[in-house]
Amino acid sequence: MPELPEVEVTRRGIAPHLEGRKVSGVVMRRTGLRWPFPAQLPALLSGRTVQSTGRRGKYLLIHFAHGTLIIHLGMSGHLRILPAGHTAAKHDHFDLQLGSHLMRLTDPRRFGAVLWHAQEDGELEEHLLLRSLGAEPLVCADLGGLLYAASRQRSAAIKQVLLAGDIVVGVGNIYACESLFEAGINPNTPAKRIARARYEKLAVAIRRILAAAIEQGGSTLRDFIGADGQSGYFQQQYAVYDREGEACRQCATPVRRIVQGQRSTFYCVRCQR
Repeated sequence: MPELPEVEVTRRGIAPHLEGRKVSGVVMRRTGLRWPFPAQLPALLSGRTVQSTGRRGKYLLIHFAHGTLIIHLGMSGHLRILPAGHTAAKHDHFDLQLGSHLMRLTDPRRFGAVLWHAQEDGELEEHLLLRSLGAEPLVCADLGGLLYAASRQRSAAIKQVLLAGDIVVGVGNIYACESLFEAGINPNTPAKRIARARYEKLAVAIRRILAAAIEQGGSTLRDFIGADGQSGYFQQQYAVYDREGEACRQCATPVRRIVQGQRSTFYCVRCQR
């Protein structure tokens, strides 16, 4: 699944091609993906100008004067910028046409989403899919303090707390494993037992890992590509993720894999205590 770095890479890739451009048409090749496409989208968007793009957690936001288009890439989706009239393939489900070019959503597993939040429906942050999201890790002023304060009653393992997304968003499976390794925290540790100083260290690790992943174009393990069709390269720098049995890059102990909440967790038993 595309995580925060992949979604941010996508946003940066599409932004120059959308912002300030007028929508010339909307093409929907099916009735919906995870949820139905708003049937009125062609009428709502045709002739309207994209004001800006944004991101909230793993949701892409395309802002217009009268509302916001909300896009989620699901498990295997991606957006590309293509010439107008480019032939659509089997899993190309949605096009936003912008004159000489278009933005196309491709989603083989159909877990993505294209939704509309009208300005008249209230604040965007109150949208059903956005209202319960935690802090943005790259802009939160005191991420370490927030993690510490919000975890005092959490007996769940810290890895699961990070994935929950209600304290901090976008730290998905890959980047949770990598951040916990860099901070030296065992992923099984109950969140409430971690001291503030260790949360401060974890906050620094989360920010560094996410920023580095964005600069490397995200991670491409299976399906993800950026808006320009290029793969990400951050997977070449993984310290523990998907390295079961390989030597830890710090101490040479074999990296261990366990399952937490039906997701694989990779860590070093010596470096993470």
